[in-house]
Amino acid sequence: MKGKTGLIRIWAVGSCLVVLGTILFLFAYIFIKGAGAISWTFLTDVPRGLILGTEGGILPAIVGSLYYTLIACAFAAFLGISAAVYQVFYCKSDRLRSAIALIMQCMAGVPSIVLGLFGYSLLVLTLGWGKCILAGGVTQGIMILPFIQVRAEKALREADAGLVRASYALGVSRSHTIRRIVLPQCLPQLVSAVILGACYAMGAAAPLIFTGAVILSKVPRSLLKPTMALPYHLYMLLTQGTSSENAYGTAFVLMMVVLVTNTAATWFAWRRKK
Repeated sequence: MKGKTGLIRIWAVGSCLVVLGTILFLFAYIFIKGAGAISWTFLTDVPRGLILGTEGGILPAIVGSLYYTLIACAFAAFLGISAAVYQVFYCKSDRLRSAIALIMQCMAGVPSIVLGLFGYSLLVLTLGWGKCILAGGVTQGIMILPFIQVRAEKALREADAGLVRASYALGVSRSHTIRRIVLPQCLPQLVSAVILGACYAMGAAAPLIFTGAVILSKVPRSLLKPTMALPYHLYMLLTQGTSSENAYGTAFVLMMVVLVTNTAATWFAWRRKK
């Protein structure tokens, strides 16, 4: 028995070291390949020159990616958490609950490029939004909705049932119990679900190709205008082959933005939990 426990411990520790080593290797490799391109001008200037990626910086792409991701997270978190609350606390029909789960599973399996075409057809053409930040963010929100909903539902089902029953026994309404007891208790798991969706959204270029991303733009001042995005800018740099060093620099900045955003959100959830 002790031998099996030791093997499991070695396997767990070894797996963690392999994952950590892989992440560190990726960051180090991309940083080394793109270190020559990373500078204050590269981070704070707008694109310049006739050839994409050879002059100027990527500030519009950084700001644009943050806009797209914030809109996607706000849209998907509102719908996903609301759907999870309905399934766990309000839905009485097993058929309806199964139907919602089936829809979410199907949405999770739709390729991102297909969602981009859907967003283009519905938001850009049918609703007349045009190619803009709002259309791109909502399309990305549809893409990450299943990930947030499934994880939010799991977190709500794992909430302390004793506290919920005690609240009901004291005559507290269901909605007040959810707002004051369940959601604060599940806040770290809900934030983690939104973080996972944000990582997926920030690195996805396909939904933005048709709905909001452009090759060159200034720093966006309106949600109804198109703008650059880091993953789409990286895609264009690699496909055109103009500057591999700037491409690696852009990739490193994208990874750092995701890392900083995740760290800040995790710290916020930890502070709220305390």
